[in-house]
Amino acid sequence: MKLYLSSFRLGDHPERLVALLPPAARVAVVCNSIDAEDPAVRREKVADELTWLTELGLRPEELDLRESADLASYDGVWVRGGNVFVLRRALADSGVDQVLPELIRSEALVYAGYSAGACVLAPSLRGLELCDPTDAVDGELIWDGLGVLDHAFVPHLDSPGHPETELVAKVAALYDQTGVAYVPMSDGQAFVVSGDQRELV
Repeated sequence: MKLYLSSFRLGDHPERLVALLPPAARVAVVCNSIDAEDPAVRREKVADELTWLTELGLRPEELDLRESADLASYDGVWVRGGNVFVLRRALADSGVDQVLPELIRSEALVYAGYSAGACVLAPSLRGLELCDPTDAVDGELIWDGLGVLDHAFVPHLDSPGHPETELVAKVAALYDQTGVAYVPMSDGQAFVVSGDQRELV
């Protein structure tokens, strides 16, 4: 697997993302975690993601899972943060959740993203309702993560200025109490996987 999972946005080591990808990689940008937001606000946020990735020398384009689920022509996928339950529903409705785990495991593409984009890879999303409203989901709530990794993520910990830092502290406390394995991440940090190597940077 090749993963670059950041706590917030690109993190402090975007060069590690670039290193996982071929030169001028074509990257699908999935922003369905913010589908419940105002369409105009959503468009602005999508544009920001495309700008940041373009500045890294990549070739990003939005892949809206409500319209297309074709990942075949991309070198990588960048999954934006937002509401993890809204994202999980979109992955299921598009059928991407049926193909994405194998694409990741076989290294057919590089998986990258932040916050909800990392959290959705866990075996379960239980506990994240403490920070992400479940009533934002249009349709049945899905509690199972994609199960690509055998642990959860708790982003934004000890990150002054981030609006969710106090809420995610409650998630971490719950995981500690219930024995859920997780990687704690502060904004700026990223969890990088390349083959058998795993590193928090």
